[in-house]
Amino acid sequence: MSDKETTRKPEGERAALEKIEAMPEPYRAMGERLHALIMGAALALQPALWYGMPAYRKDGAVVMFFRADEYMTFGLTEKANLALEEDAPHQLRPSSWFFNTLDEATEAALEAIVRRAAS
Repeated sequence: MSDKETTRKPEGERAALEKIEAMPEPYRAMGERLHALIMGAALALQPALWYGMPAYRKDGAVVMFFRADEYMTFGLTEKANLALEEDAPHQLRPSSWFFNTLDEATEAALEAIVRRAAS
């Protein structure tokens, strides 16, 4: 990894954490866990705000984000690694998910998505 990828900018993380802190419960707790999961799973990602949402950049481009409304929504942008498995039966690429609880199974699935999207 380059120095650019491994040096996180504190102002981006501070802005993302402030946005998460402003979320109503239970989304605040889910946002804190999701932020920690993303930061731990993909060291090359830089936290930031994107259209007012916590987002994560790689090489300057936003690759993922999340927001809280009726559900917690986690999404990928076109800059994420959206490659399909070789045996995929179709060309559809999943790019967003929503949930209202963040249990261990959901965290594990999200961690796998984050790792792949940031690769």
